[in-house]
Amino acid sequence: MVAAGLVIFILAVRLWLLQVKDYEKYSALAQNNSLRLLKTTAPRGVIFSSGGFKIADNRPGYELHLIPEDVKDWDKTKDMLKRLVNIEPVDLDEKISKAKGRPPFQAIKIKEELAWEEMVKIDAFKLEIPGVMLEVAPKRLYLYGEAFAHLIGYLGEVNEKELKELGESKTSARYNLGDYIGKYGLEKSLEDTMRGVDGGKEIEVDALGRKIKLVNWVAPQPGGDVKLTIDLNAQMAAYEALKGAAGAVVAIEPSTGRVLVMVSAPGFDPNALSTGISNKEWAELVGNPLNILNNRAIQGLYPPASTFKPLHAAAALETGEITTATKIYSGGAFRFANRDYRDWKPEGHGTISVHKAIVESSDTFFYQVGLKLGVDRLAHYAKAFGFGERTNIGLANEKNGLVPTSEWKKKTYGRRWFEGETISVSVGQGYMLVTPLQLASAYAAIANGGTLYQPQLVEEVVRSDRGLSDGFKPVVSGSLPISFQNLASVRDALVGVVHEDGGTAYFLSGSGLKIAGKTGTAQVAKLIERTKNIKSIQYKFRDHAWFAGYAPYDDPKIAVAVIVEHGGFGASAAAPVARAVIKAYLGEPALPSTDASAPVAVKPAVPGPAPAPATVLQGVPEVQEISD
Repeated sequence: MVAAGLVIFILAVRLWLLQVKDYEKYSALAQNNSLRLLKTTAPRGVIFSSGGFKIADNRPGYELHLIPEDVKDWDKTKDMLKRLVNIEPVDLDEKISKAKGRPPFQAIKIKEELAWEEMVKIDAFKLEIPGVMLEVAPKRLYLYGEAFAHLIGYLGEVNEKELKELGESKTSARYNLGDYIGKYGLEKSLEDTMRGVDGGKEIEVDALGRKIKLVNWVAPQPGGDVKLTIDLNAQMAAYEALKGAAGAVVAIEPSTGRVLVMVSAPGFDPNALSTGISNKEWAELVGNPLNILNNRAIQGLYPPASTFKPLHAAAALETGEITTATKIYSGGAFRFANRDYRDWKPEGHGTISVHKAIVESSDTFFYQVGLKLGVDRLAHYAKAFGFGERTNIGLANEKNGLVPTSEWKKKTYGRRWFEGETISVSVGQGYMLVTPLQLASAYAAIANGGTLYQPQLVEEVVRSDRGLSDGFKPVVSGSLPISFQNLASVRDALVGVVHEDGGTAYFLSGSGLKIAGKTGTAQVAKLIERTKNIKSIQYKFRDHAWFAGYAPYDDPKIAVAVIVEHGGFGASAAAPVARAVIKAYLGEPALPSTDASAPVAVKPAVPGPAPAPATVLQGVPEVQEISD
């Protein structure tokens, strides 16, 4: 009797533990045996051009998920997954291992972008592979491929490092391994805006984990749609004009700071990166000597060369070192400290004023004026034009550029500044480095009469839950310390560069576009002899080609800066690109209009035979004669 009573007591205690004390625990386990919670990925916000054309959209993609707790025979499951959808057992084990710590019965994504044939196979054999499920999720589609690659960027699976960094933010709960996050460009900088709120569905399954019915569903909330300031016609014109070259184009609306064009070449395929590429393909992309993943528009650092001369002239006029009536002899060479500093024009320009010095791009004129100003006053005005600091456009890894001063050299190299170095800086060479965005911003300020606007890329953001929440507002970042009269003299000279006989961009005068601007040719290496036959020079030793300007000159609507790496001369390599962009923006489309819902076939740019990158220049080449 005692033994029987003891057994009854033990059973009673066990029943109490199961039905009372641990009721919630075992009730949840029982429920999990019949119910599954599956996440429904929210569609990402759509990106539009300024005209309302889709640039980045969403499309349906098919994914394969696995619930390990529902797998009955691992050996059979692994074998069938390899045969049906080519998933190697070792890769499957790795994905399951990475998902350790997940809640029980939570699905693990094991493959995405399934082909139609793969989906059919999985569906046909679903009874033999319990725990394996097909799901549909939105995937990113970049309709214009490489043309917008550096600006828009791409998505990628969030990694453990990013999850750790997100762990300290309020949005950390929104991300799990396997989720997608912006990795580059606007996709990264506008991540919080364009990422939606995932929903979920609760489904009832049978003993083999097969779906029986939908029990509950919480709809996902789409991310915010973004309308950019980018003009599609002008963007495509820039992309087409840069094909086969390395370089960048930036265009800005002078009166507001709206960025109309931002292209960096060569580009990459954002669709391939967003769907996943092999480690080998990634290594080839990252290791490409042309630095394909660098956005040259904001990260490329180049000497501004002769495009700096109008800024130099404005500084000299404002300080009173020269006037518009000042005449200086500009010969074929300027003798200083027992050395000849040569002009691009061997016979020189004669005795000229600052107007003609800009129009004909005289080097020896600005050597002499630069010595009057000194490097520190040149630097003061260069910084006032926005050189030497980021524009804060809102893209990651924007570079500051460099405006050298005597103090900077002392601090950096421990040596004093030499006047011969001032001669280099006076024509935009030497240590001075700018980005194409900085140069475009400076010329936009010249065009509008002296106001520096912060460049902006977003016209408006529309959120489904709140409607239009953010609209474009111009932001003034500074004003040029140049009088109206002196700035008008500089603008008049920029018109002359294009429309006066002898101007370095005179060939543009026949375009009918009323372009004002300045050519520039930035030295990469010292050559014994210059030649207009740039093909006779090894690619890596060719000069970089610049053009910066605006149009129409009597009512500026667009300011453009173009850099063509190793393009030779600004007049022949960069100015035609600027003309194509201006023509497209002012009303002559570069490409036939397309249905915004359909992708445009864009051929990838084929980079030139460059053995080494030239985005960041090493060393300081000596000043020589250069034809713009």
